[in-house]
Amino acid sequence: MSIDLEKLTQSMLEAAKTAGADAADAMAVQGTSVSIDVRGGVLEQAERSEGVDLGLRVFVGQRQANVSVSDTSADTLTTMAERAVAMAREAPEDPYIGLANSDQLVTEWDVGAFELSDPTAEPAPADLQRDACEAEAAAQAVQGVSQVQSATAGYSNSVVHLAASNGFSGGYGRTSRAVSCVAIAGEGDQMERDFDGDGRTFQADMRSPQDVGRIAGERAVERLDARQPPTGAYPVLFDERISSSLVGHLLAAANGAMIARGSSWLRDHLGRDVLPKELSIIEDPFRPRISGSRPFDAEGLATRRREIVKDGTLTGWTLDLVNGRKLELDSTGNAARGVSSPPSPASWNIALTQGSKSRGDLIADMGTGLLITSLIGSTINPNTGDYSRGAAGFWVENGEITHAVNECTIAGNLLEMLKTITPANDARDYLSRVVPSVLVEGLTLAGN
Repeated sequence: MSIDLEKLTQSMLEAAKTAGADAADAMAVQGTSVSIDVRGGVLEQAERSEGVDLGLRVFVGQRQANVSVSDTSADTLTTMAERAVAMAREAPEDPYIGLANSDQLVTEWDVGAFELSDPTAEPAPADLQRDACEAEAAAQAVQGVSQVQSATAGYSNSVVHLAASNGFSGGYGRTSRAVSCVAIAGEGDQMERDFDGDGRTFQADMRSPQDVGRIAGERAVERLDARQPPTGAYPVLFDERISSSLVGHLLAAANGAMIARGSSWLRDHLGRDVLPKELSIIEDPFRPRISGSRPFDAEGLATRRREIVKDGTLTGWTLDLVNGRKLELDSTGNAARGVSSPPSPASWNIALTQGSKSRGDLIADMGTGLLITSLIGSTINPNTGDYSRGAAGFWVENGEITHAVNECTIAGNLLEMLKTITPANDARDYLSRVVPSVLVEGLTLAGN
């Protein structure tokens, strides 16, 4: 059943004003999700959820509080507002909180241009089960696969609306389709596992389930007979599957909340080089059919395309209103939030400049080293950028892959690592983070 989310947010704002709030913003989310798991060609688990979640943030002077509920009745909205105001009156004062000024708000946008929601009908459970079964069968058909741990197909559809007492009101819907498969090769203590998956906004853009299952199976078989690499300093190639994690660490360190706390290894690097001169990181929230796209942020400000790193140089921080005020800077339109918490800075779609060489070319160039396809755990010092992670992948000798590798640790310092990266040209342009395989020189490997 469709619910008027705009009307709900306005009702929350009215309830907040009646309860004594000086200002408020309200968020309403209505969502449906379906997930189908199969094993051995038969249904193992089916889940479906539907609901509406509401969030209200109120301000009493320079104090704020946030309350969330999942009941849309008028009595609940009244109680919700009263509790939020009572909580705000007991909260500590914060000179930086507050809604956007009316002249900061975005007033026009074309949701249709973003193509965030597939207009086709929700897939039937039988269709999702068929997709999962086809992925499982394709993985099982790969020679060397001993079993398929899981095969899943899912769908979600959500609509969000945000309104505030400063006059902002806007919303949009999103859909998502996904298929994933986890395959196991080998037997006993020699078993190895790997996976593949695909997730898109539009059903028509999805890869076939057979392709997902086949690749999951092939990846698992490739990891058989793995052994530890030698300990030492070697070049390391981060496969495109996991290379976005490196850029993710840089984005986290450039987050305004980290900078305002003084707990970022990039805190002294604004305007300085953090990547090789020929590389940039572009944030673009306007890409159609991509999960990180949006016409406005969680504070009603316009999103915009920006160069986080331009020609190797860090150009600015990722900011919401609060952290911008702390740093005496304008918000970059990057506020994100859920119904149960206030906004905080987040990055949208990003892309790292691609190189001119293929992944195979970089493997040939690296001589002897490690190609990483899987990372395990994470130990990263947010203040210094010291980096240590468990890894698995493939050993490279004389520019050729020789065998699978597991049970090793890579270590380095992110600032030094990022300044030496060489990107390949294999990034997938339909992802929210478009990052190719990346070669990093001279990391420390701890193996046998």
